[in-house]
Formats: sequence, C-alpha cells, structure tokens
Amino acid sequence: MGENYRQKLKKVTTFIFDFDGVLSDGKIYVLADGEQIRATNVKDGYAIQYALKMGYHVAVISGGISETMRLRFKNFPKMDVFLRISDKLPVFEEYCKNKNIKPEEVLYMGDDLPDFELMQHVGVKTCPADACEEIKALAEYISFQKGGEGCVRDVIEQTLKAQGKWANEQFAYLF
Repeated sequence: MGENYRQKLKKVTTFIFDFDGVLSDGKIYVLADGEQIRATNVKDGYAIQYALKMGYHVAVISGGISETMRLRFKNFPKMDVFLRISDKLPVFEEYCKNKNIKPEEVLYMGDDLPDFELMQHVGVKTCPADACEEIKALAEYISFQKGGEGCVRDVIEQTLKAQGKWANEQFAYLF
C-alpha cells in the first residue's frame, strides 16, 4: 500500500461497490421458485451503515438480477442500489452528475471484467483478494479480504481512518 494510495483516501467522499464477488462471495443459491440469493457479511454492512451516518455517499452498481440484493440494503435508506446494469459506466457518470460528485472522490471496488471500464474512471481503484488478475493489475489496493468476507469493511475503515473519522469522539453518538 503506497503513500499515493493513502493520500487519495483523504479525498474520498463516495464509495461504490459491485455486489457479486465484492459484497458477496460470488456464490448464488437458487431456490426452488427460481429466486436467487446471496450471502453478505455483517461487518461490511456495519461499515456501510457507519459511512452513511458519517455523510458519505454509498452505492452499489451490479449486473445482478435478484431483488433480494436490494432487500439487503432496505434499512440503509441513504444508500443507492442499481441492479441489472450491463454497462456500469453510464450509470456511474449519471450518479456522479446527480449527486455532484467528482470521479476523483470515488473509491470503487470491483472484482471481475465487467468492472474494468468503470474502474478506469474513479479516483481510488480497489478490489478483493480473490479478484480476477486483470482487475488486480488495475487496482491501487488489493484487500487482504476476499469478496463477501470483509473487503468492503477493509476499504471503508481505511478511508475513514485516513480522514480521522473512524471510531472518533462522534462514534458514541452514531448508534
């Protein structure tokens, strides 16, 4: 982890994540009725909730098609969730425009080839430990955690620590 990466974390106002392979371990369980479910990590959810309460923008942009993905974040009313997105870059550009976010303020975490193009347009490029090789080569930081196993918590915690906002005196009043 280079100093340039740590400096970039100080500018982050927005976190955007892929779902499958980042917020989940990439496994999809198909129920008898055809519904697809995924497992997510509670520590990732806690970090997302913390970031939202601290005023950060948080979004998911995913090609996934299951509404259970949206249900995972129903208790995170300030979080933006975009599902069934085959081309992520236009959604990202529109999101930044609507929220008045500069691309260099965005930390993005992706794990596979559909994330490659979008990652080229963000300020901080990150990925889980088990991302594909092409994404690892592009990433400025590769988490020590795999997808669905705390990689999201890892990058949110690092960012908030770099900005002096992780578990500070306000911490007791957030929950």
